[in-house]
Amino acid sequence: MDIARLIEKPGFDPQALGLALDGMSPRERRDQVLGLGRGAQRRLFDAAKGVHPIELDFLVPAELPAHREVVHEGRNTLPVFTRFAKVFCRTQERPHELAGYNRTSLLLNTTVGPGYFVARNHEVVGELLVDYLTLPTEKAPGWPKIVPNEERLSRFVYHGTQDVLRGVSRHVSIGRAQKRGKWLPAWFALVRQ
Repeated sequence: MDIARLIEKPGFDPQALGLALDGMSPRERRDQVLGLGRGAQRRLFDAAKGVHPIELDFLVPAELPAHREVVHEGRNTLPVFTRFAKVFCRTQERPHELAGYNRTSLLLNTTVGPGYFVARNHEVVGELLVDYLTLPTEKAPGWPKIVPNEERLSRFVYHGTQDVLRGVSRHVSIGRAQKRGKWLPAWFALVRQ
């Protein structure tokens, strides 16, 4: 099954897509999701609204202890540096938020910064907010130093940004970035490892 072709069909069923993704092997699911281009991601984000509600346990299962990282591999719709991962963990101090950062290449991490954020429930029930306006106070061992998003080239990428995440299946989410409350033409697909 080619999920990109399925998404491009008029009137595609996002629930059927979620079931198909759930039935795939982890590798096949990863390859399919990370193969989605701009048009498919845009359509999927719009179609996923309210279909597969998610909460923080979707990003980091409730049974995991604080500071145990969970990696969600991703592909974004930027012209370059399209592969990345959003990495999350629970914290001890803030039980209703997750700490996280963007794992990219060493070059990007050094020049742009790790793009730290907190994840929390969004005002829209069933969606999550990845909030770069708030820095976490804790991180998992081995994560880079927490750097404000106003420093380095990060101020052009993460500063003032929030991402909205919608569920697609048990392991897959789709997101879109907004800056200062306005949608950006920037989407990304994530698959939990």
